[in-house]
Amino acid sequence: MITIKTESEIEKMRESGRLTKNVLELIEKSIRVGMTTKDLDKIAYDYIKSCGATPSFLNYCGYPASICASIDETVVHGIPSDEIVIRDGQIVSIDVGVEYNGYHGDAARTFTVGNVSEEKRKLVEVTKECFFKGIENLKDGTPLGDIGFAVQSHAEANGYSVVRALVGHGIGTKMHEDPQVPNYGRKGTGIRLKKGMAIAIEPMINAGVYQVDFMPDGWTVKTRDRKPSAHYENTVVIGEDGVEILTL
Repeated sequence: MITIKTESEIEKMRESGRLTKNVLELIEKSIRVGMTTKDLDKIAYDYIKSCGATPSFLNYCGYPASICASIDETVVHGIPSDEIVIRDGQIVSIDVGVEYNGYHGDAARTFTVGNVSEEKRKLVEVTKECFFKGIENLKDGTPLGDIGFAVQSHAEANGYSVVRALVGHGIGTKMHEDPQVPNYGRKGTGIRLKKGMAIAIEPMINAGVYQVDFMPDGWTVKTRDRKPSAHYENTVVIGEDGVEILTL
C-alpha cells in the first residue's frame, strides 16, 4: 500500500534524511586505502548511535551490519568485514539507512579511492547523473515509469547498462514500502506519483552487462561479467511542482 506523508511526517523524514546524509559525508572524509569495510561500518554505527538514532540496516531481515559496502564488481549489499581491505584504485559504494523518531532515510554514494582509472571515474559520475536525470521532471501527477526511462536512457547513451533485478522503493515508517521504483522502463507508464509520496531512487549502473549474480551469503550481489558497478541513491518527497531531496 502506498502511503502519502503529512507535513509533520515529512518533517520527521527530513531529520532522518539529514542524519543519513551526515553518515555518508563522514565516510567520504574517512575512507582511504588500507581501511577495512568493517572500519567504515563502525564509523557509521558510532555516529548514528551518538545521534540517538538507529541503523536501519542492522538486523534488517538478518543483515549483520549498519552499512552495505560494495567494492568494484559488487553492485550492492556487500557485507562489511575485517578481511576486506580497501585498495588503491577501487570504487566503493556505501549504502546506509537511518531510523530517527520512527522514520527512515536511505541513501548511497560510490566513492573513488586513490588512483582510480578514468573508466571507473566516468561510471561513478554517470551514475550520479542518472539520479538527477531521473528526478528532473518529477512532480505531482508524473507517471512512475518516467523515472526509469530517464535513468535508463542516460545510462545507455553512455554505453552502460541498468540493473533490473534490484529497484528503488517507497520509504517512511518502514525501510521498504510501495511502490517499487525501477531504474528502467517506458515513459508515460505506471502509477501517477502524488504529492507527499516518499521514495528512494537509486540507480545501479553497470559498466558491462545488466545481469547480476546473487552470492551464497544471501546478500552480496555482483555483476555477472565481474565488471565494475556504481550506485547513487537519495530519499525524495514528491511535491506539487518538483521534488525535495531529503538526503543531500
